[in-house]
Amino acid sequence: MVKKIVSGMRPTGRLHLGHYFGVIKNWLELQKENKCFFFAADWHALSTKYEDELNLKELSVDLIKTWIACGIDPEKSTIFIQSDVKEHSELYLILNMITPVSWLERNPSYKDLMEQPEFKDKNMAGFLTYPVLQTADIILYDADLVPIGEDQKPHLELAREIVRRFHYLFKINVFKEPKDILTETSKLLGLDGRKMSKSYNNSIYLDESTDEIIKKVRSAKTDTNRIKKTDPGNPEVCIVWDYHKIFSDKETQDRIYNECKAGSIGCVQCKKECAKNIEGFIAPIREKKANLSDEYINDVIIQGAKQAKEQASKKMEEINKIIFH
Repeated sequence: MVKKIVSGMRPTGRLHLGHYFGVIKNWLELQKENKCFFFAADWHALSTKYEDELNLKELSVDLIKTWIACGIDPEKSTIFIQSDVKEHSELYLILNMITPVSWLERNPSYKDLMEQPEFKDKNMAGFLTYPVLQTADIILYDADLVPIGEDQKPHLELAREIVRRFHYLFKINVFKEPKDILTETSKLLGLDGRKMSKSYNNSIYLDESTDEIIKKVRSAKTDTNRIKKTDPGNPEVCIVWDYHKIFSDKETQDRIYNECKAGSIGCVQCKKECAKNIEGFIAPIREKKANLSDEYINDVIIQGAKQAKEQASKKMEEINKIIFH
């Protein structure tokens, strides 16, 4: 049975390999047999990035261009920019009217960020209520399933609570209670061993040039106990080995592992082979993205918004009749 899937991504910068293996790879599988709605969450970007002078339109277009270059298919999935479908904000407004502040303040993500000094001054209403906007994003399309990471489970449970509250207050069931599809956290760490993130400057981007890939892999963290080329290494504590496990074939993996343990291959050569295989993965994405015309992407966005709005407007018409009959 075909399920409806809704998922979004904030347009705050270029996408990297962590995004691919943490999100996009899963989307590629989901779009095969489901009705998917994938959107650039530009309103969500404002919840913490309102001071950053982001060109949200340009970033949203680039985000969608990268998705398509990775294989997200406009013929199979509805692809759009959140702010192009105003019904998201309309439902967000209504849900804000019935959502207790105490529910929002107990959100683990909110509490964690409020303990960080740099976020205390960014405690805007939009940041507090962004889970309500997430709820609107999801239930507006009668989503059956929402792909999320383990850390986002409280957000989806809050969405279900808001749905139940709406049904209780207005004495009618009109929304689906969305269920989650838990996705694995990307096993691909950044070049320094931390989570791959733009803010850590440890990322390899999906449109990275060949020279940049080589340069970045050359800087990757390796076994710190290995001083000389002939010293036996421990691949299990080496980020480059983690990359080999994803981007190199089995024969290469076995050879690199054994030669590293024996001290018969140096880190320079190991990184050179790794960079070549990462380039082999990124090159088709980079080239496809470069060949996607602005006219084509704009048409995808316009048609996607039209498709999304068709369903969203019907849902809001139904909701408004219930509230304002």
